[in-house]
Parts: sequence; structure tokens; C-alpha cells
Amino acid sequence: MAFARRSWKRIASAGILALTVTGLAACSTSGGTRTFQTQEEGGFNPFKIGRGSSSAKVEGPQLGVNGYLWRATLDTLSFMPLASADPYGGVIITDWYVNPEKADERFKVTVYILDTRLRADGLNVTVFKQVGGAAGWTDAPTTAQTETDIENAILTKARQLRLANMAR
Repeated sequence: MAFARRSWKRIASAGILALTVTGLAACSTSGGTRTFQTQEEGGFNPFKIGRGSSSAKVEGPQLGVNGYLWRATLDTLSFMPLASADPYGGVIITDWYVNPEKADERFKVTVYILDTRLRADGLNVTVFKQVGGAAGWTDAPTTAQTETDIENAILTKARQLRLANMAR
């Protein structure tokens, strides 16, 4: 019985020691606190150990996704009303768009930018279509070619933006 008490006390002491060390490490700062404007990292982060030096400071806020894909997506879908755009998560959602020439159809597009590199597989486009009728708007299927065409238009625009930026 005495052995079990000592074992339990050792485990409790080790746990308290681990929590104390973690708490003290979290309180330490190395260069200030992280702010929205600067996006500088402060404090100890155990998940970044061994991933290179964190001494390289980046000027200004950074996107969480590829900037060329982000800008190209906004430019390509500029004819549609924008419902939501999250540059850190890489999600762009448009509102319903009705083509004036075909008032009985409307479209909505969701674009996910999945990578920080300019790659074809770093982009996912989903198109939703509804058809208007006497009963109101009902969902209708879209062709996969529509999504592929929008992806290709975004990728082409992103490459053009990158080449224009490199020429400067």
C-alpha cells in the first residue's frame, strides 16, 4: 500500500512539474506579442521546434494562401456579387448571380484555395445552379466542365499575374 501511495505521488508531482514548465514557457516572450497588423509571432511555440529559425521577420500582413491565386479568383469572379472572402482560410463565396439574358437561372460559386504555391491542384471550385419556375428556385445539376472552365480561367489569370510581377 505504501508503494502505491509513493507511485501516485510521483505521478502527481511529475504532472504538476510539467504543467508548471509549460505555463512558464507560455509566459515568456521573444519579440513581442502577435498582433493582427504585424502578424509577428511571440512567445514559445512547442509545435515549431525544429522547423527552421523564427528570427526572419516578415513585413506586413501575409495571406494564408497563394496571393496570385487569390487575386486571380477575385478578378475572374468580379462579375458576381461577393458574399464572403477569407484570405487566411482561402475561401471565396459568391452570392447568387442571375444572367440578365437568362433570368430563369442563377449561379453561386465557392472557391477553395488549398495551397500557398501556384499549382493546379491548389484550387477547388464548386458551382451551384438553381432554376426558377412557378414553385420558386429549385436546385439543378451543373456540368463538371463548368467548374473546370472556371478553374482554368483562374489558373490562367494567376499565371499572367505572376509573369507580370516577375517582369517588373
